[in-house]
Amino acid sequence: MIGMLYARMRRFIRRILTRPRIDLPLATGLLMLATVGLVTLYSAGGGDLGLVGGQAARFVLGAALLLLISRIPPTVLRSWTPWLYAGSTALLVVVAILGEGRGADRWLDLGFMRFQPSELLKLTMPMMAAWYLHPRQLPPSWKDMAVVGLLIAVPAGLIAKQPDLGTALLVAGAGAFALFLSGVAWWRIGLLVGIAASMVPVGWHFMHQYQRDRVLTLLNPEADPLGNGWHIIQSQIAVGSGGIFGKGWLHGTQSRLDFLPEHTTDFIFAVFSEEFGLVGVVGLLALYAFIIGRCLWIAMEARDTYSRLLAGAIAMSFFVYVFVNGGMIAGMLPVVGVPLPFVSYGGTSAVSLLSGFGVLMSIHANRKMHD
Repeated sequence: MIGMLYARMRRFIRRILTRPRIDLPLATGLLMLATVGLVTLYSAGGGDLGLVGGQAARFVLGAALLLLISRIPPTVLRSWTPWLYAGSTALLVVVAILGEGRGADRWLDLGFMRFQPSELLKLTMPMMAAWYLHPRQLPPSWKDMAVVGLLIAVPAGLIAKQPDLGTALLVAGAGAFALFLSGVAWWRIGLLVGIAASMVPVGWHFMHQYQRDRVLTLLNPEADPLGNGWHIIQSQIAVGSGGIFGKGWLHGTQSRLDFLPEHTTDFIFAVFSEEFGLVGVVGLLALYAFIIGRCLWIAMEARDTYSRLLAGAIAMSFFVYVFVNGGMIAGMLPVVGVPLPFVSYGGTSAVSLLSGFGVLMSIHANRKMHD
């Protein structure tokens, strides 16, 4: 029995390791984006090589996971999905009991590193939604939509309770994108949006005071320019002072004189805007658009429902990260702590994002093998 299991494991590992499967256009775009991120972080961090080295280490770890996951067939990923979803959700329960953090219990201390389980749900949530919808008739019925909604609500609720409303919304959005791509009728979508909008007053009642302050500050940041409005005001100053061509790399004043808070994390896009100006911002957004477009193309070319829904949800989630962070630093959206992908420092977001791109490359490789 042990010999048979060993032989099967060897065949499985050999099959994975012999699958060539890197999508060069997507990999090139990600490499360029990571390079821009490290260059920007070096300037935003005041030339701190330790900061850059820590981020580079995350990129290396994420790239290793990308290479590994890209070699796993989508059918295997699909069979693992319920276990991955259940495991990552169970870790959220552990966080609720043993978690730690500054102002919010979001992390697990493993001794040699700290780990944020909610990052896993950014990938396992759309995987689970796609897994559930895969064998069922599409567009989904009200019953199937309700089941997917429950699958989304459980981890999103646990994350919101940490509290981490920004990540909870991103996780919920990732699952909702898979449902949206399954062909839900527009009138149903409108009905659900209307119901959600009607629940806003109820949700406001359950929000923490700092979360309410963020929404109120967005509406009128000048009401408290030295307190809650400081982030948005200084970010807008940094963006506007960059002009067309920017002040030049390493010459941004808002971050170097410590006017701009969180300039290596949530507001690093403002640092980039100040140093590289409108031209640089357009170039960076074009790079993001290329990556998102490539992901959507992979989704359209996918061979099965699971792969198509999952790839599309990952692409749309990546777009939301960029859109929300950009809107945040421009003062168009509340400050919700959503990092700019591959540019903002810290956390495990780069690792989780690269793992997601590994799934996309696995889906793309599967299509090529059947052509």
